Order: sequence, then C-alpha cells, then structure tokens
Amino acid sequence: MLVGTKLRTITRTRWAFAALALAGSAACTPPATNPPAKDSQDPAPAGQATGPVQVLPSPALAHAQADGVSIADVVQKALPAVVNVSSSRVLRERVPFHWFFGPGNGGGPQERREQGQGSGVIVSASGVVLTNNHVVEKADEITVTTSDGREFEAKVVGTDPKSDLAVLQLQGEASGLTAVTFGDSSQLRLGDVVLAIGNPFGIGQTVTMGIVSAKGRADLGIVDYEDFIQTDAAINPGNSGGALINMRGELVGINTAILSRSGGYQGVGFAIPSNMAAPIMQSLQQTGKVVRGWLGVAIQEVDTELAKALKLPSADGVLISDVKEGGPADKAGLKRGDVVLTVAGQKVDTTGRLRNLVAQEGAEKKVPLEIVRDGKHQVVQVLLGEMPSDPSVAGGGPNAPAQDKLDGLALENLTAALKQRFNIGGDITHGAVVTDVENGSPAAKAGLRPGDVIVEVNRKPVADANTFVQLYKQRSGIALLLVHRGDSTVYIVVRR
Repeated sequence: MLVGTKLRTITRTRWAFAALALAGSAACTPPATNPPAKDSQDPAPAGQATGPVQVLPSPALAHAQADGVSIADVVQKALPAVVNVSSSRVLRERVPFHWFFGPGNGGGPQERREQGQGSGVIVSASGVVLTNNHVVEKADEITVTTSDGREFEAKVVGTDPKSDLAVLQLQGEASGLTAVTFGDSSQLRLGDVVLAIGNPFGIGQTVTMGIVSAKGRADLGIVDYEDFIQTDAAINPGNSGGALINMRGELVGINTAILSRSGGYQGVGFAIPSNMAAPIMQSLQQTGKVVRGWLGVAIQEVDTELAKALKLPSADGVLISDVKEGGPADKAGLKRGDVVLTVAGQKVDTTGRLRNLVAQEGAEKKVPLEIVRDGKHQVVQVLLGEMPSDPSVAGGGPNAPAQDKLDGLALENLTAALKQRFNIGGDITHGAVVTDVENGSPAAKAGLRPGDVIVEVNRKPVADANTFVQLYKQRSGIALLLVHRGDSTVYIVVRR
C-alpha cells in the first residue's frame, strides 16, 4: 500500500505496515553490578537463602556472551543487507465541478502521485531484494537505497499476494552488495532473542531487540497463507519488508504486520518465517509466480468432542471432512473421516499448518501422509496437484412437511426450491436441509445454521428429513453430523 507510513487495517484491531527500511547500530549495555552482600550479622528472613544476590545478565547478553559476540557484532553483520524501498504511483482523479470557477472550468481529470516507504533485504550480491508485496503493490516507480546511501531503480521480478512477498531486481551497476545469510526458522525456540531492523516512521535505520513470543501464528486474516513468527521486538510503520535476525546474524523472518489498537507498536509483531519465504522467492525468480501443492480436500481441526465422536485416541491432527472427486487425495485413496497426523514427516496440528505444508511441497510431487483411519495408523503416498487459481474448484423426492424442532432444528427434505433458496450446490442429491435453528438450542451451540444440508448422522447416510430423525434419536449424549456447507462438507458435533 502506497500511503507513506500509514497502517492498513487487517481485521478488527489488526494492522499491517505500509512500508519500511532497516538499519542502525546498537551498543550492548553491560550487566548490572552485583549488589553487595548483606552484613553477616543481619539475620536473614525465614525461608530466604543467605549470601550475595546474583544478578543475571539479560537473555540477549547471555546468548551473545556464550557465542563470544555482542549485539553490535550481529548488527554489523546483518545491517548492510537491509535496504530502504521507496515506491510511488500516479492516481488519476476527477475534480468535482465548481460553479464559482465559471462555465467550463472544473470536472477534468487530475493526477496525484502517491508515495510509500518500506524495507527490503538483499538476498543475492547480484542485486535481488526480498520485500513485502504490499510495499510495492501497483507501484509505477521503485527506488531502493542501500545502507551506504546508494540509490538504484528496481524492477519487480514477481509478487505473491497470498503470502505478501515480492522479489525485486536492482537495475544498473550494483557492485559491492552484501547479501543476507538465510537461517533455519524452524530451529527458533520460544524465548530466542531476535533483532528487527527497519526505518520506523521514516526517522532512519533502527535496530530493536526482543524475543520470539510464538510460532505458527495463523488464521489472523492478514493473507491467505499464514505461519507467522510472533515477536515483541519493536516494529512500527516503516518496518514492512525488513529483516528479523537471529543472534548469528541470519535472516529468520520478513517483518510484515503488527496487531495494534493505536496504529503503533504494542508488543505484538509478525514476521514471515525464512523457511516459508525462501521457496516462494525461488519460485518467483524461476517462473514469476508461485506454484503451490494441492491435496483436494476440505479440512477442519479436531477438538475433544470430535475426537470422542470419531473414536480417536486423541485430538491430534487435522480431520478430512470432504474429498474432491478426481483430485489428488481421491486418487491416492484418502477418505472423508481420515485424520492427517504428518505431511512428509512434519507434524500437523492445525488446518493452517496442513495447508502450508502441502503448498510448500509444490505440484507434481509425491508426498507421504501419515493418517488415522478407523483407529489404525497408516501412511498414504499422495501425488500433489497444482493449486487451482479458482478456489471453488477444489434431486430429492417429494417435499415433506417441516419436522418438529429437534434439539432446535427445523428440517425439510432436499428439493429444487430449497436448493435455489439456500444456494445449495447442484451435486448434492440427498440429505436433510436445515431451514431454521432455534437460538440457544444444542443445534445453535454446535454451529448449525439454515442452509446446511445434513448428509450423515453418526457415519450413516441421511436420505431425507425422516431418516435424519430416526438416526438422530438412536443415540443420546452426542451426535456426529456430516454437513454440506458451501462448496465442501464439515463435521459438527451436537451435544444432546
């Protein structure tokens, strides 16, 4: 977004950066001197150890001292690879007609140049720069300024809005550039010290320090593919596209967004992991686009109630709630109700994690999936397809009268009229249509809503509304429903 240092709204109180640069140097503060020991004649309070109090150095200092380097050494290594990215575009606007200008005046188009500031990271001595997509999106001109003050025109090699990454190529004679060293973001641990380098609010290159607060942050609504590193290193408008550095001076993330109610730093920043950014960058360089792997399934996370209903030993893994006919999963023999535990040996604990792992593997690659089916573990080899550009690619009998509300549900047989009313897909030919849900009922608490088509109850097919009632009443406690909703299906547990 080309709006200077203004933040763009993500969702609710979330904000993404508009742009940024990096740099700066930091001096190490020496650890505090140990306070003197208490006078030996002063009795210690009950339960308190006697002897001098040991003041520990900060985690960053402890880490740096263990490696024989200081924070300044780390900054000195990484700083030359961080650049400022300036972008601009021309907007054409029609000026409102003003009668006081006289006849014939006003109303014509006028041009206005919009500018933005961001950051980037040099990833190759040949002048390849990695940054955020929103820093350069729709830009007419891009200028990159290195840490030593040189300016270069830059061209876009490729962008990936789904991950908010972009690759630039510096133009002209770009000698003497220093490229960053990529680190392994999967090796980061909670509490590891990291540095964020950027140009907050346009005041100049700045280095801030914090720790890794969390990993694998997803479902934030920022971009389609999310696997963010969360950090409390101070990140502000102007830091987008900048570097998140570990204590070896390696790139472990691209600073991308903040969560803030004020629009400024409030201790929650997000960075794209280097292990996610690297293959996307390589794909953009090679083809100008990102080719992602595709499994062809609908998925949902497993909670304790679903695990109990499906008779799973635990709530681990991700549940396959639908399999697209003819897709990679269907061809490999995966079935609705399978629970995926690992993808290519990597543990799957959320739907976002599964989507990211499959996407990163790429198309036309055979990948092993460890699954649980009917309580038994097995490994299925799946030849992944290419993610379709269209996300959507992924008749009943006579109408029966509406049933009495059962646990808050009003149901009817599936008819052409109901399919049109609730925009139900044409490939659904049987089931019980939810026409109303009573507020506060077990059905409402479970998340059922009008337009849902119940196609299974406790793993048994539902032909119509009467079949649903018969199957539903057979069991007390909880009922496991398979519901068609939108373009896929989802399992829902109703506690009776």
